Amino acid sequence: MKIPLGIPALALAACAALADGPQDNVADKVRPVPPPGIQLSADDHQELSAGAEALGREIDALRGALEKKPALLELLPDVQIYHNAVRYALKYNEFFKPPEILVARKLLQQGRERAKLLRAGKAPWATATGLVARGYVSRIDGSVQPYGLVVPATYRPDTPFRHRLDVWYHGRGETLSEVNFLNERQKSPGPFTPANAFVLHPYGRYSNANHFAGEMDTFEALDQVRRHYPIDDNRLVVRGFSMGGAACWNFAVHYSGLWAAAAPGAGFSETPDFLRVFQKEKLAPTWYEKKLWHLYDCTDWAVNLTNCPTVAYSGEKDTQKQAADVMARALAAEGMTLVHIIGPGTGHSYHPAARAEINRRIDALAARGRDLLPKRVRFTTWTLRYNRMQWVTVDGLGQHWERARVDAEITGPSTVKAATQNVTALTLSMAPGLCPLDPTRRPKVVLDGREVEAAPVMSDRSWVAHFRKGAQGWEAASADDGTLRKRHGLQGPIDDAFMDRFLMVRPTGQPLNEKVSRWVKAEMAHAVEHWRRQFRGEARVKDDTEVTEADIADSNLVLWGDFRSNKLLAKILRKAPIAWDWHAQGVRFGPKLFQGDHYVPVLIYPNPLNPKRYVVLNSGFTFREYDYLNNARQVPKLPDWAVLDVDVPATPRRPAGIVTAGFFNERWEMAVTSQ
Repeated sequence: MKIPLGIPALALAACAALADGPQDNVADKVRPVPPPGIQLSADDHQELSAGAEALGREIDALRGALEKKPALLELLPDVQIYHNAVRYALKYNEFFKPPEILVARKLLQQGRERAKLLRAGKAPWATATGLVARGYVSRIDGSVQPYGLVVPATYRPDTPFRHRLDVWYHGRGETLSEVNFLNERQKSPGPFTPANAFVLHPYGRYSNANHFAGEMDTFEALDQVRRHYPIDDNRLVVRGFSMGGAACWNFAVHYSGLWAAAAPGAGFSETPDFLRVFQKEKLAPTWYEKKLWHLYDCTDWAVNLTNCPTVAYSGEKDTQKQAADVMARALAAEGMTLVHIIGPGTGHSYHPAARAEINRRIDALAARGRDLLPKRVRFTTWTLRYNRMQWVTVDGLGQHWERARVDAEITGPSTVKAATQNVTALTLSMAPGLCPLDPTRRPKVVLDGREVEAAPVMSDRSWVAHFRKGAQGWEAASADDGTLRKRHGLQGPIDDAFMDRFLMVRPTGQPLNEKVSRWVKAEMAHAVEHWRRQFRGEARVKDDTEVTEADIADSNLVLWGDFRSNKLLAKILRKAPIAWDWHAQGVRFGPKLFQGDHYVPVLIYPNPLNPKRYVVLNSGFTFREYDYLNNARQVPKLPDWAVLDVDVPATPRRPAGIVTAGFFNERWEMAVTSQ
């Protein structure tokens, strides 16, 4: 349902960003993202370097001084964000305009002030209202990540009132360094500041459309906010514009059960059509790239918005109106009508009257709060990475990257019915106090027409029941049979390993051949450098001889090299789906031998030394420099495994020649899905 607005008014400015377009479709003329910075004068460089070094020393000293004061030590990242912002800008040449030098001086001063207060046992910013910059330590790589808050004037730390929180996703900004992000977050509250509500501004690890580590940034920042402020989890709203609108669509369809409402504006909602319309790009994806588009193509997940009230916005003259238009068609196919507010005569910005109408609708939805236990859940997924909707959890798929669906409904006082597609394991769970089923009667569960015995409702009005599809159909099951299979958080593709804690493992032994060894060294250096550039962290790196049992227990291991050069790779090889053929000087993937001294295996697999974590071989995240130029391209470029030919040089689109690639099946076996 398009809702045009007839009140003429001056449109509000949107987030500034470099314009991408057809000029960014030439793979051999890729401009760097972020761009190179300006040259600082010797005096400015010396002053800022000295200031950053001094603040760094004070942070190190504070860490020791606060060791026995955990409540204060937890606030140290609120100081570190200022130090890192200036340190990164200096180290990586990321001052883009002269005024940023003055901003850096201010940030160092703020860092010194917070450090002084923290040493004295004080942290007034932790209870302040208004615009507040804060930070947290990311589990993914141990980096300190910043976030901004708008704390409502009505907030009082000594009252039990729990506040609504809106997450606001920022637009594309190729010069959005930590310096510029912190400066903006301490100057502007953003376009939406609801009464009595917190607004969380995630950095999102720079400008990646909140994909991968940028996606996890929302949840890590939100968890940190919950630790320090009284947030009502039933009144969480996601919003954003431009690139932030794309992020909002993704969070709305992938985590629909978490939000009271979603309000995406402009942006993109899928990859292929957007790149053809907005980017004017001629696409030639491989078969596996097309499958992997399902990960972030929100049109494929539209039915999930049954469980998340959504209000979309577009300017009438904005090319990015395409995002809401294709979502409207996808929703219509599911029997739903999208509320799509149109700013008359407006380009890539908010029309004031539209903003008021959006607020009216979203405020009403937030006041009501999310439905804690909807009678009906309609859920679709393509991967176990996103496997839960309200009281329905999908634990197993017939085949990844094919559509799976569950339509579950409470149909009586003791009856639940569900129809499934491409689902092999399922959990139905209702939290204490929420289960509406009769606790005096055994629940009747009907799955795809087959009645299955289910666990009883508990006395606290909670209910958990597990089911698995066997040869005879659905049956009751235990929570986990312990077999090697794809499951949530262990389902691939390669990029999935970088959504949780990971460790790069550098080889120290003698390699099988120097040609491959040179490629390994160059590609590992590329992975470390570009993790910093695109995800704003510093990858943890250890030699293979220094990896501990604690590392194996807690981290996805990214192993570089071969079975001779990497000690850990040699340990896992007997239980991995690859082998090096010493006599043929080649790589064996399943039954197929790739003979020669120029092939490199790349894969993701449950770590044989700890099957609860991944092992990745010879790869960082898989999109590259060409893909940085448009956020819709920042999707996986390799599946679960591949064989690379290092005789073919690396380009801004691929690490080497891709000889073959494919997905493992649901039991992590070599499958016939490679083509």
